[in-house]
Amino acid sequence: MRTLARFASLALLASSLALAQGPAPKRDPMAHFFAPSLGDLQAEAKEARDAGKRAMFVMFMWDDCPYCTRMKANVLSLPEVQEFYRQRFAALAIDTRGAVPVTDFTGRQLTEREFARAQGIKVTPTMVFYDFDGKPLARFAGEIRDPQEFILLGEFVATGAYRTGSFAEYKQSAASRKGS
Repeated sequence: MRTLARFASLALLASSLALAQGPAPKRDPMAHFFAPSLGDLQAEAKEARDAGKRAMFVMFMWDDCPYCTRMKANVLSLPEVQEFYRQRFAALAIDTRGAVPVTDFTGRQLTEREFARAQGIKVTPTMVFYDFDGKPLARFAGEIRDPQEFILLGEFVATGAYRTGSFAEYKQSAASRKGS
């Protein structure tokens, strides 16, 4: 009986500690998800290639976009999402209404707004993965609310699955594998 009481006490203590710790604290995505931008996409692509990244990840957004704000707060702020993307991609933010100068992948100088227009960005957020020469590999328009789906989008590009199918097909296949 004493052993059972001791076991119950230890179990209660362990569960109390787990609850007290909770999930990992959220971190500012502008500091921990996105890399500080040099404003020169050619130079940033070269750095990413040299660092062994798989591609460039660019999220087109603007400050007052409610979908972008929610995505930053609920997905991009999570340490596991930040670590996954920072290991595989150079992640940059482009303000679709911004006047900050940017040198695009061809060396042309534009404002962020002009670059977004040149890329055909119509809604925010829009996420585009580029190869190191500036060729779009995959594009996703709209908010992603589920951190696992966002990581799955990164896996879709990192594994090269974008070459043989759509993200919707990849996501469905992943759900099938998970259910098996």
